Amino acid sequence: MEEEEDPIPIPIPMRVQTLAENNPTQVPPEYIQPPQNRPQIKIKTPTTTTEDHDDDTFSSSTVPVIDLFGFDPDQWGDVRRELGQACKDWGAFQVTNHGVPIGLLDRMRSVGNSFFRDSPMAYKLRYAVPPSSAASEGYGSRMLLTTSNDAVLDWRDYFDHHTLPLSRRNPSRWPDFPPTYREVVVEYSDCMKALAQKLLAFMSESLGLPSSYIEDAVGDFYQNITVSYYPPCPQPELTLGLQSHSDIGAITLLIQDDVGGLQVFKDGEWMMVQPLSDAIVVILADQTEIITNGKYRSAQHRAIANANKARLSVATFHDPAKTMNISPAPALVTESFPPRYRQIVYGEYVSSWYSNGPEGKRNIDKIIL
Repeated sequence: MEEEEDPIPIPIPMRVQTLAENNPTQVPPEYIQPPQNRPQIKIKTPTTTTEDHDDDTFSSSTVPVIDLFGFDPDQWGDVRRELGQACKDWGAFQVTNHGVPIGLLDRMRSVGNSFFRDSPMAYKLRYAVPPSSAASEGYGSRMLLTTSNDAVLDWRDYFDHHTLPLSRRNPSRWPDFPPTYREVVVEYSDCMKALAQKLLAFMSESLGLPSSYIEDAVGDFYQNITVSYYPPCPQPELTLGLQSHSDIGAITLLIQDDVGGLQVFKDGEWMMVQPLSDAIVVILADQTEIITNGKYRSAQHRAIANANKARLSVATFHDPAKTMNISPAPALVTESFPPRYRQIVYGEYVSSWYSNGPEGKRNIDKIIL
């Protein structure tokens, strides 16, 4: 009997942070986006003043900022109307006075930065995700498993945490440097869940649905927290920190540092999401668009790179269980407004996305009736 050959091991790809620390003058070919996907970034020249920014684009517009007034019941009517309009027009907005301690936002950013900037690569690689596994918990650089050999890579490293339900939460799989890392992530996870529940309740009520409708349709949250680190890039005009996509779950809550780079696509233009240290960015995802029968839209977004500064963001995803069936709310389907989307099984939707990638589009566009 012939002996079977050992499978060829899949090498762990070089981290983007390692590439950047080698001070390259050019972006490696596998990170170069096709011309139609490249960001419009102002190239620094000898005449550029100190007031100019590397991440300037053709549009100076930004997403709405909504004051939640600490969920003061006296303000609920106005907040619901403002939130509903932002969900309809943008699918993304920032919220302030949201009830999450600002100190916790700062601590979450701080432990994330310490892991990426202060710990040695050998330590980070102890938490490396298997290179052949999609969406695994841990430290990685490549989130998707596409069958294409010419797939363009993102200029980003990340650490993904599985935080909810509690049966998935195992802090021993997370860094213990800095020493407060794990306890900060646990506290942050619980606060993000509470905020997501309140926001989905407002969205439901703004559509005339019972306050718990969207959350009930989603079911128990499957929550992931992804800390993304975008190292300085020698040619930010050729690449993307994170390619254009819409999130596949229900609702994403994101914080960023002061560097900036998150953009939302609206009316044919990419709009910057200006960094606000006390704000949380709310991004509607595909399942919420399906449940609301398209009255509210998921946001197509991306992250651009920066020539001079590293950037950090923390995105908290709230998704359905993979066994959940998702379909438009019957109360939002009428003869004049028929169902816009077919019913889907969330797990099948996820598998398709991780196998094929977003192709720079809103994933949900593929299931419109």
